[in-house]
Amino acid sequence: MVWNARSSESREDYLACIYQLIANKGYARVADIADSLTVAEPSVSAMIKRLAKKGYVKREKYRGFTLTESGQAIANGILLRRRILTAFLKSLGLPQQVIRQDVHGLEHRLSEQTLQGLRRFLKTDAKTDSLS
Repeated sequence: MVWNARSSESREDYLACIYQLIANKGYARVADIADSLTVAEPSVSAMIKRLAKKGYVKREKYRGFTLTESGQAIANGILLRRRILTAFLKSLGLPQQVIRQDVHGLEHRLSEQTLQGLRRFLKTDAKTDSLS
């Protein structure tokens, strides 16, 4: 399967979800991922197989999934994008619901150059020193 823009977004969402589940619960299982992403378990199973085939996740019997080094790098990148975008939109005084919706729409589409510009902008604001 070729990773197009849409599947790349899904891949990033799954990897970030797995990362957050492992951080919060110590493990990530199909049911947990399905619940977090509001998708069907068979869809999660199919995506996990594709992610494993691409080398982003490892299946661990009785423990769920772990991220490989490359999977963790992608997850860290998308989570950093989310933090930067969330901080920027909060600085505009937007409601939390709008922020969540906009971050989800923007996190996959902004260029690295724009993200770095936002990061520099936010670092000048004393309230946002938790971006590192």
